[in-house]
Amino acid sequence: MDYSQTILQISLLIDAGLVVLIWMVQLIIYPSFTYYKIENLIKWHQKYTTGIAVIVIPLMLSQLIIAVIDVFLNFSWLSAATLSLVLFLWVFTFLNFAPLHLKITTGEVTRELLLRLIRLNWIRTFFWSLLFIFHIMIYISF
Repeated sequence: MDYSQTILQISLLIDAGLVVLIWMVQLIIYPSFTYYKIENLIKWHQKYTTGIAVIVIPLMLSQLIIAVIDVFLNFSWLSAATLSLVLFLWVFTFLNFAPLHLKITTGEVTRELLLRLIRLNWIRTFFWSLLFIFHIMIYISF
């Protein structure tokens, strides 16, 4: 097994974790926010963000680190595309989701905000799924 295949296998594991997580968030967690009374959502949201961060931060950091390492040690259009997609997901997450979650934390919750959270998350769901499928296709071609 060469370096490229090892990196790809690690990427697949990380991608799989993020895909399962993002689909759970999209289909279960974010929609459930619309069923809470605002005061209960604010209380729950603090626990949710703390708990989900323990899972999301290591996965996203690992994905970024692997993508950067792969670009530097094995530059190709595939590694550049992967890094570009990972960087897009980071920027998109921090520019869009951090402010929305901050509004929930500070009590600025509206139904429109929660629906925006769900709508925007489809973009992350699509791109994390795409990245996973992309890596599966590359792995199968090895």
